[in-house]
Amino acid sequence: MQPIYRSDGEWVAVFHKGNLFNVDGEWLGFVEGREVYNPSGQYIGYLSNDRRLLRKRSESAKRPRKPPPPRPSRPSLPSGMPLSPMMRALPYGIIDMFEEFPDQLLFISDTRPDME
Repeated sequence: MQPIYRSDGEWVAVFHKGNLFNVDGEWLGFVEGREVYNPSGQYIGYLSNDRRLLRKRSESAKRPRKPPPPRPSRPSLPSGMPLSPMMRALPYGIIDMFEEFPDQLLFISDTRPDME
């Protein structure tokens, strides 16, 4: 289980057995190589060496979708993680997905349609 951090050093997710989960244990997506896809198979970004979810600012939104794997079971998460390593500043062409689009990644339950 590897922690994923935001650029300001906050622990925001974990990488576990080929999947990405937020700190509440909700499934954010799956990982192929270093590329991260959301549960519907749409490209989100890539995992960097310093444990951040990054994306090129000019990345094309027309990437083909990947077929998603079956939904994994919720992992048992620890109550805390080690402090983040020192993060270097990102160039203009790279964005931290947890800073630019936190509503899409941190609060998954808020993005699901209401039951009717």
